[in-house]
Amino acid sequence: MTKTRVLIADDHEIVRHGISALVKTLSQFEVCGEATDGRTAVQKAKELKPDIVIIDIAMPQLNGLGATRQIMHERPSTKVLVLTMHDSEQVVREVLEAGARGYLLKSDAGRDLVTALDALQHNKTFFTSKISEMVLATFLNRRTAEPITGHLGLTSREREVIQLVAEGKSTKEVAVALGLSVKTADTHRSNLMRKLGVHSVSELVLYAIRNNIIHVVEPLEASTAETSIPK
Repeated sequence: MTKTRVLIADDHEIVRHGISALVKTLSQFEVCGEATDGRTAVQKAKELKPDIVIIDIAMPQLNGLGATRQIMHERPSTKVLVLTMHDSEQVVREVLEAGARGYLLKSDAGRDLVTALDALQHNKTFFTSKISEMVLATFLNRRTAEPITGHLGLTSREREVIQLVAEGKSTKEVAVALGLSVKTADTHRSNLMRKLGVHSVSELVLYAIRNNIIHVVEPLEASTAETSIPK
């Protein structure tokens, strides 16, 4: 029997290894690879061609949302399961818009991870119970809700730039990471600041965090405290 191939992307080793250990106990699944940042996750998804990618939202280099968008662009048949501590409506919207098929809170992972994987394996969706209630409430209130317009029309490249700037990367480091010239990277940063109406890099980062354009990496203590994934 052909096994379902799973790629695991999380920058916290204890969480990543815990998920891997659990998946390896399931006869119908196999772990085909692991990644510690979003950019590596995208590259390994291209190389390893997994059926399912389990990915954390808050990762360095490229966050899980950006990575999900790129993975879905490169491999639309891949099912993405987002694993996160975040349960805000805005994050849920962005996860769905990115193309993920599942949304699992880390606090529910020990109980629901197997169920989530089984759902995605059979071309179904999976949402943590709290998120399901949120999605349903949003649907029921849709007539009065404002249309989703995104963050002032930021492009995928602009989101990548703002992620790296928020991580403290210099313009030159941003250019190297994205394969751009320094001039082009600086132009992207200037365009972002003008588009968002901010006047310094610190204001740019603060705006991005407050508006969930980027998601800061959680401290290890917070992540491991919330998850119930077996060690």
